[in-house]
Amino acid sequence: MQDTSVGIWGLFLSAFISSTIAPGGSEAVLAYMVTTGQYQIEQLIAVASIGNTLGALTTWGLGVLAAKKFPAARFLPEKKQKALDVVRRRGVWALFFSWLPIIGDALCFAGGWLKLPFLPACLIILSGKFIRYAVIGWLFA
Repeated sequence: MQDTSVGIWGLFLSAFISSTIAPGGSEAVLAYMVTTGQYQIEQLIAVASIGNTLGALTTWGLGVLAAKKFPAARFLPEKKQKALDVVRRRGVWALFFSWLPIIGDALCFAGGWLKLPFLPACLIILSGKFIRYAVIGWLFA
């Protein structure tokens, strides 16, 4: 019998990497693990949500570091410029959509760049990611 902690750590790592600047497929990993029936769905959703949120906060941290070295927004690529504008207009609530492919990473980067309040941002990011993984878990249960 396989060690279930290896699978859980694999899901965590997949979710973490998927939420940094590297692409990943944590949704597929979660869906597969739900369909095997070897794990509690609540545990899978929690692990994926936490891993993905920590990955987003890593991207957030990169935004904070970039803002220190390059304070002018003109240094950012166009995709991140658009995200910066959205986050400026919508504030911390824009980070709820950090779960979206492509734009989500840019939103987290922009949140760090703009030095939005950390705790509210963290909770909003976690909320959006949790809802996404809960929906995926529910669909594949």
